[in-house]
Amino acid sequence: MPSARDDAGSRPIRAGERAALVHGYLANTFMLAVLGRRLRDHGFTTSTWGYWNIRCSLLVHAERFARELQVLDADPRIDRLHLVTHSMGGIIARAALARYRPKKLGRFVMLAPPNRGSFVATAAASTVGRVLKPVAELSTSDTSLVNSLPMPEGVDIGVIAAEYDALIDADSTRPDVPHEHVTLSTWHTGLLFRRETADLAAAFLSSGRFPAESVPAGEAR
Repeated sequence: MPSARDDAGSRPIRAGERAALVHGYLANTFMLAVLGRRLRDHGFTTSTWGYWNIRCSLLVHAERFARELQVLDADPRIDRLHLVTHSMGGIIARAALARYRPKKLGRFVMLAPPNRGSFVATAAASTVGRVLKPVAELSTSDTSLVNSLPMPEGVDIGVIAAEYDALIDADSTRPDVPHEHVTLSTWHTGLLFRRETADLAAAFLSSGRFPAESVPAGEAR
């Protein structure tokens, strides 16, 4: 959708374009505040969605988020609904889209998503996985929940990985469907606070591509 400019001429206004933000495990919606503000500076409206229970299956959260997607999809102020997620938030969104796919669905940006599991979750699954279900669900095992969930098809997906991620291997961030991929020189949670993250996310939501100069030579898109 073409964007207008505000009266000062410096801020794009993308009327009707909403970015729904979802945080990761052991996090909260407050951690999305900086990213949300910067996306609004790019002209998107934003909303944040969170969860508190860290023991229940991520599928419980996915069911709740699917209901939130239905509400947003029915909102007449929204013409296009994008998703911007961090870490386990991306897996929750994947599971939610399998339950309800918005008619207004736009593009999907994942920040440091454990699309093929987390090696830390794998190491901890045998000790705490029975109490903290998401830990077992996010293991790298071929039979884990995360490796059994479908990936949404027919939607532009952009992945922003962290070079110094101590939780997820770079290869594990990649979904098994066509996607764009870029890596920033930061750590797992640091992605939420880097201005480059918001700039790249906004560019992808606008065009379905990351700027060519942001993708290092030799890195597959």
